[in-house]
Amino acid sequence: KFLNAGQICIAPDYLLVDSRIKSDLTSAIAECIEQFYGDKPNQSPDYARIVSDRHFQRLAGLLEEGEIIIGGQVDEETRYIAPTVIENVSADSLLMQEEIFGPILPILEYQDLETAISYINSRPKPLALYLFSNDRAKQERVLSATSSGGVCLNDTIMQVGVIDLPFGGVGDSGIGSYHGRASFDTFSHYKSVLRRSLRFDLNWRYAPYSGKLERLKRLFGG
Repeated sequence: KFLNAGQICIAPDYLLVDSRIKSDLTSAIAECIEQFYGDKPNQSPDYARIVSDRHFQRLAGLLEEGEIIIGGQVDEETRYIAPTVIENVSADSLLMQEEIFGPILPILEYQDLETAISYINSRPKPLALYLFSNDRAKQERVLSATSSGGVCLNDTIMQVGVIDLPFGGVGDSGIGSYHGRASFDTFSHYKSVLRRSLRFDLNWRYAPYSGKLERLKRLFGG
């Protein structure tokens, strides 16, 4: 999520987590952020800045849409927004209605997998869907019950680097795909050609039709 400060089109826009492990997960996320960028990410040479002032202002406004539990610090002069995790976000908030494209991760709880699937399906189809689980039955359930441009199991973003996997969206997330053979197919036009002989013609296609339809029905058992 925080690679390039979240400015990647297939970065996760929100995280659905089983309520039983939410506390452990958020603690682990905080530990990873410190491991990646130190205790002062604004001084890390590995942490990016927001691409423009306009984009910075939009993201800074989104920080007011919920309760910040990790990060939240901003510096307008350097266009710095800290790696941020936010909870208690309304489904109607701007944070959940538009692509974030920044280092802000809303975290939502669920009690059972079907509730999570229903939430995903209630929203526009995503460009990418990520599932972390070693349970093959759960993997197959999510794959069969949801629709997305692509899926990555137990990782994020890496699917775009596999040249043989078509990359593209579905529904609101895009039309068509590219990479490898898919690129050739997307940018090629298959011209349809029907070739027939001039040796004979079937006159039942032409008027007058009186009597012809009845004979055709009898011929084909209609």
